[in-house]
Amino acid sequence: MSELLLLKKEDCKSCYKCIRECALKSIRFSENRAQIVERECVYCGHCYVTCPQSAKEIRRDTDKAKALIASGRPVIVSLAPSFIADFGVGGLDGIRPALLQLGFADVEETARGAKIVKTEYERMIASGEHKLIISSCCHSVNLLIQKRYPQALPYLAKVDSPMLAHARSIKERVPGSAVVFIGPCISKKDEAERYGQVDCVLTFDELIDWMAEEGIELPAGEPDGTEARSRFFPTAGGIIRSMDLDDGFSYIPIDGLRRCMDALEEIERGGMQNCFVEMSACEGSCIGGPVMHRYHSSPITCKTRVERYSGKSGRDFDDQPAGSLHKPIQYIGSGAVKPGEAAIQEVLHKLGKYRPEDELNCGTCGYSTCREKAIAVCQGKADLSMCLPFLKARAESFSGAILDNTPNAIIAMDAKLIIQQANEAASRLFGMENPREMVGMPIDAILGSVEYLQAMDGERTDGPIRHYLPEIGKFVEETIAFDPEYNLVISIIKDITEETRREQELDKERRRTAELADRVIEKQMRVAQEIASLLGETTAETKIALTRLKDTIEPGGEVKR
Repeated sequence: MSELLLLKKEDCKSCYKCIRECALKSIRFSENRAQIVERECVYCGHCYVTCPQSAKEIRRDTDKAKALIASGRPVIVSLAPSFIADFGVGGLDGIRPALLQLGFADVEETARGAKIVKTEYERMIASGEHKLIISSCCHSVNLLIQKRYPQALPYLAKVDSPMLAHARSIKERVPGSAVVFIGPCISKKDEAERYGQVDCVLTFDELIDWMAEEGIELPAGEPDGTEARSRFFPTAGGIIRSMDLDDGFSYIPIDGLRRCMDALEEIERGGMQNCFVEMSACEGSCIGGPVMHRYHSSPITCKTRVERYSGKSGRDFDDQPAGSLHKPIQYIGSGAVKPGEAAIQEVLHKLGKYRPEDELNCGTCGYSTCREKAIAVCQGKADLSMCLPFLKARAESFSGAILDNTPNAIIAMDAKLIIQQANEAASRLFGMENPREMVGMPIDAILGSVEYLQAMDGERTDGPIRHYLPEIGKFVEETIAFDPEYNLVISIIKDITEETRREQELDKERRRTAELADRVIEKQMRVAQEIASLLGETTAETKIALTRLKDTIEPGGEVKR
């Protein structure tokens, strides 16, 4: 059996709304995507309707219907009685030409099968063999009981739904025919595959899209004058309204999956006797089906149109049962195994929930309680990251660890330059016991505000600013950033006191070295000058001696005697 509800992965935004809305929690969240758990799902379609991203889609079987028509067999439509509300036509004759144009051989109302089914319910009550009967028209309710409520299963009527009963009747009257059911329900696709009789199931959306492809438009009109009280079936309490009631029985209509679950729990406790319980998974019954949301104006309008079409005369179709109406309805089970207490506690501890008061039960993960979420984690249907308080605490712990361990002071201010947050380094820098003392202070109390105002106006684009803070005797280097989206001014302050003092000492050492060098140079120049003076006197005396020596020597190199 192929999947009926498909996920468009690219559209899923991990909002968990489908999990919150699913009464059965039959959705697994993995790889940041919500996936239907087929073994637990009852195909009510509520997740399809409520998904804000339209990330879920119903399997389309239009090609299968076209193939049936192309096969040459007479293909007859069984049209759900809610069509009168969704399409806004005057009656069956208002939609029949369009369906014939698509290639169908004929069109009949599924309400004819409803008449057969309600007659069987009346027989069961009259027999006196049943103290409690649950209607079996809604396949989603049937699956709910088969998967979740085995103790209520004996009370579920083993009777065909109107769709199956009508299909059986058609095939008896038209040998060799194929039946295509068209309605507002997803689960009917599953029912047809489980029990046969119906060859293909289309939703109203599929039919509308098919007609649009062919350029077929439907004429609007008010319900015609034909009456049949079995047409009440698609409304809440509609099955009961179509029946001849027995004074010895109570008749209780219940619509909406969660209300059905409450009723089934009461039934399993033995809380109902001598009752016929009409159950519908959709609120408002079939006119509130998952594929009734596109074109109807309101639930009241839908119900009004159905009631007008059904009439007040009490007349009904004359259809008689075709063959056996019995269908096997057996326990299926969901396959879900509840984990032990130790496993549940282990998950809760991983989420930081060690005491009952730690369990916030906020529901943001999609589950009603933290314990329910822990069970889902154990079953592989959820993961720890779905817990918003857990992620928030982890993020705060992570960011807090970074802020608390950075050596630089960090201060965040609002647009009025009021401190909103500071780290441990900031409180140490300004001599405060803890960062909380700084929250709510104007920045003017510890630093000037001019630079922050310039940053907010976009006038400051240069680098860090150096300050000397005489109140604390510190030199600091400050970097200012402004986030216009959140109107947040962030100041990152580095204590450069030691660095500045080392630079100052280095400058002093440089000046001392320069002075020493100047003195050495001056002394060297004096010595050089003294040496030069002494060398000048010696040279003069040598010159005189040599001159005298020269004069004693005759010209031509001969010595005079």
